Amino acid sequence: MIRHTSFATIRSGLLACAALACALLGCDRGGGEPGAAAGSDARAPARAQDTREAAVVRLGYQKIGTPYLLKDRADNLKKALEARNARAEWVEFPAGPPLLEAMRAGAVDVGHVGETPPVFAQAGGVPFVYVATDPPAPKAEAIIVPKGSPITSVADLKGKRVAVNRGSNVHYLLIRAVESAKLTLDDLQISFLAPADARSAFESGKVDAWVIWDPFLAAAELAGARVLQSGEGLVDNHLFYVARREFAEQHPELLRTVLDEYQTLSGWEREHTEETSQILARSSGVAYEAFLTSYRRRAFGLLPITPEILKKQQDIADTLHELAIIPRDVRVEDAFLSAAAYGGVR
Repeated sequence: MIRHTSFATIRSGLLACAALACALLGCDRGGGEPGAAAGSDARAPARAQDTREAAVVRLGYQKIGTPYLLKDRADNLKKALEARNARAEWVEFPAGPPLLEAMRAGAVDVGHVGETPPVFAQAGGVPFVYVATDPPAPKAEAIIVPKGSPITSVADLKGKRVAVNRGSNVHYLLIRAVESAKLTLDDLQISFLAPADARSAFESGKVDAWVIWDPFLAAAELAGARVLQSGEGLVDNHLFYVARREFAEQHPELLRTVLDEYQTLSGWEREHTEETSQILARSSGVAYEAFLTSYRRRAFGLLPITPEILKKQQDIADTLHELAIIPRDVRVEDAFLSAAAYGGVR
């Protein structure tokens, strides 16, 4: 049977994870962009500007995506931020939920997460806003089974052991998939596992199926796993750029600078998928071939947040609340910051 875990327990675990990550990585809650020092010489504005402490933009990232690539190729971002008397600090996370919890603590200003973690975060009161999105990628996540498995349909998962990362995009994919098969989550034996633990359980036969995203999905396929159901026809699988609300409202020019660099980098990725795959493979330990496979089934470029996208996020929130997976109603629109406030995505 499914193991129900309280939202409070999940939130406490994520807060602890975020706190540990920040302690290990030296997260700093330094302030925003200060004004010129008191008593500065009005006749020497250049000298006064040079003595100001640089504002810090904390960028949350994982080792498998575009934010890590920007960290690896950050020269242009460094110059653009220096022109605004700012600098970047990079904070690594294993997944989207702890990144958003760190945003609550002011340890992250801008992050890149899937479509479901923001819903959990909003339900838990994390003060963030949606600022941009990648194009949908429904084929980049799937339910997989081992090579030779007798399971041939989602309906066959009834009573079977399924590994999934709680609170992630694939959690919602599993919900939609079992609904389409006229099942409920209670019909499955669900193990909530992070990707590394889930892969071990999958490869050792401790679970019958695994719900996972690229590049881990591509790596499993290359090792012989079979796709039982991808997200196609069930979910959009958006990845969102999110910002700490206070940072977005107080430093729109810095947010705009970061988003411009992400947009430029996305275009570079599209033209250099092999080099991109090599960089990410070195950083993550996931095979180069897996990244190359995953890049060939995704689209590129940052897109603005539209009413249609907010409506689909609201559908996710409503579903999670109906299933008592989140503790309260969430109004997704409350986490939307008008593009006019920070320049928008061009």
